[in-house]
Amino acid sequence: MSTVKYWQAVNSALHEELERDDSVHLFGEDVGVPGGPFAATRGLRDRFGEWRVRDTPISESTFTGMAVGAAMAGLRPVAEVMYFDFITLAMDQLVNQAAKMSYMSDGAFAVPLTIRTLCGGHRGSGPQHSQSLEGWLAAVPGLKVVWGGTPADAKGLLKAAIRDDDPVIVIESLSLWTRRGEVPDDPDHLVPIGAGLIRRPGDDVTLVCWGDTMPSAMEAAESLATRGVGAEVLDLRTLSPLDEALILRSLAKTGRLVVVQDAQGPCSVGSEVIRLAATDGFASLRAPAAQVRPPFAPVPFAPDLERAYYPGPDDVVSAALGTIEGKRA
Repeated sequence: MSTVKYWQAVNSALHEELERDDSVHLFGEDVGVPGGPFAATRGLRDRFGEWRVRDTPISESTFTGMAVGAAMAGLRPVAEVMYFDFITLAMDQLVNQAAKMSYMSDGAFAVPLTIRTLCGGHRGSGPQHSQSLEGWLAAVPGLKVVWGGTPADAKGLLKAAIRDDDPVIVIESLSLWTRRGEVPDDPDHLVPIGAGLIRRPGDDVTLVCWGDTMPSAMEAAESLATRGVGAEVLDLRTLSPLDEALILRSLAKTGRLVVVQDAQGPCSVGSEVIRLAATDGFASLRAPAAQVRPPFAPVPFAPDLERAYYPGPDDVVSAALGTIEGKRA
């Protein structure tokens, strides 16, 4: 095990996969000579050359379309969309081309494409650089969506995505960019796509989280423990396909559910988790499920307003205690 920062784990994953497989190529704005807008591709162009680590024009639709075509032709492209918000500019290529190509060609074409994109929430990045749009992508058949909340998961999920034969959206957190954690040194360290993880066991309430919200859920669980409440923290890690079996097992044990998310509530991944609890998990529920989320409004620029906008550990504690006391969130 090595202790590294989140961004270093991403860089290591890219280095190892470029080294392992000559069909892996990187595309994106500033991924080559500058080493990436946030240093995730630092040193890779020097090591693997301009042909495999390629700077592109500022056109998300263009380089995503190029990556889709390259994947269909036998490469394993990794394209970086600098901010999650900018993925909207590549939605036709992702939703109408990459996600549907295998289905429409009756399996004649695979699209082993990885899209790396970074969420700027909690960094004062404002309404056009902070959005959590995972719900948009998770609703598309043919796309897989993952979001690691630790350096080990960021690395293992990215490596698994690159080796996957389907298009995978890998979301990374700028708010966690310099957070340190232990990462296995094994070059075959993979985190299975579709598998959540119980980060902390508990018997009284399940806290479902992913990505940026995982640290808040863990802090809330520690606070609840001082009050005699055992909170089980379930990190989804993969948002599509959801690990429904793990969610239902945890709910069967605790009987209470709180979903913690940075995305607004309507039509979100959290809403889907609550739908699962209210249908397949209904017999296990001892109280109404709660959803801790921002208001239905753009993310503000001002740091004080942004801190008020995003839910924090105290909000999670309040929601968890509410489910135990029988109060609606």
